[in-house]
Amino acid sequence: MVALLLFAAVCCAAPVGNAISAYVALKSGAQDDGGIAEGGSAADIPPRMLTAYKKAVQQVGRHVLTCQGMRWPILAGIAKVESNHAVGRNIADNGDIRPRIYGVLLNGSGQGGNTTAFPDTDNGRWDGTASAERAVGPFQFLPSTWEGVGKDANGDKIADPHNADDAALGAAIYLCGNGRDLTKRSQLKAAIFQYNQSNEYVANVLGWVDHYTAAAKDPDLKNVTGKVRTVIEAALSQQGVPYSWGGGNAGGKSRGICCSPSGKSGVGINGFDCSGLTQYAYAQAGISLPRVAAAQAGVGKRIPAGLGTSALRAGDLVFYATAPGRDATIYHVGIYVGGGKMVNAPRPETVVRLDSVNAMSGFAGGARLL
Repeated sequence: MVALLLFAAVCCAAPVGNAISAYVALKSGAQDDGGIAEGGSAADIPPRMLTAYKKAVQQVGRHVLTCQGMRWPILAGIAKVESNHAVGRNIADNGDIRPRIYGVLLNGSGQGGNTTAFPDTDNGRWDGTASAERAVGPFQFLPSTWEGVGKDANGDKIADPHNADDAALGAAIYLCGNGRDLTKRSQLKAAIFQYNQSNEYVANVLGWVDHYTAAAKDPDLKNVTGKVRTVIEAALSQQGVPYSWGGGNAGGKSRGICCSPSGKSGVGINGFDCSGLTQYAYAQAGISLPRVAAAQAGVGKRIPAGLGTSALRAGDLVFYATAPGRDATIYHVGIYVGGGKMVNAPRPETVVRLDSVNAMSGFAGGARLL
């Protein structure tokens, strides 16, 4: 809950290397018990954690009668940012996570970015120290917050923030507070902002919520044919591939280069940046694109930003700029798939995924090549 991930600006750089990936069809399935149809890719979530998120959706109504719109991708988005779904820990059948996950000691020392001291409230019961507070568990609750929202979700009669089921339910209760309707984007944003009062944090979590939501449902491609379908299927086949600064080209994913404006290197990461992904997907339909996003805006029929996102069609490139209207400032590109979604390689430390076209800032229109 006290975590903060900086939302780095993204550019697309030059390529190295070569790799080819085959198309793997997205799966769809019946409605599950976690608030959304199953299918697609949640491959980065350990199965036991995903079970905890879905169980929390089932149980939250018992504790917050007015809760509306809670879905497992919301909990997954929070947990991805807070603890990367407890990846690397042992998650027992009953949900207990070991070793326990502790945040930095909030004693005002400045370590880890904390400048405000939080006095101890639990005598070290949950955070292992009585000298100050620190966030705990996969959802990074402060012990003082856990005191108000912690519930027993796995039936052992202990509300433990280090237990996957209990922690997920606590997060659901916290996010559902004040009678929120989480189907409304503005109220979902408000809930996430309450969890961590940082606009950068909200943007990062929403990106993952959109990813898990979209990955759980197939894009509607029934009316998409020919080369447009080839491009979209090629892009969708790369979901889950890591973002790599300077990575990817017409042949597929590759190791990137150093370094992004935020200092992130792609040298050791075999994947795609935004324009490497678009270059690869269009190459499968026999279309050659320049390497960087700003140059790609000069190919095909330009769709002005003033027409809005409703002017986009499946297969269009969609651009984002620091100064919309000036193509030289374009810093990002995705591939529109319809329904307000795009295949996107967002930024370092993420993966290729389906996102809302509103996930990036500075909409700068699109380009139609097919």
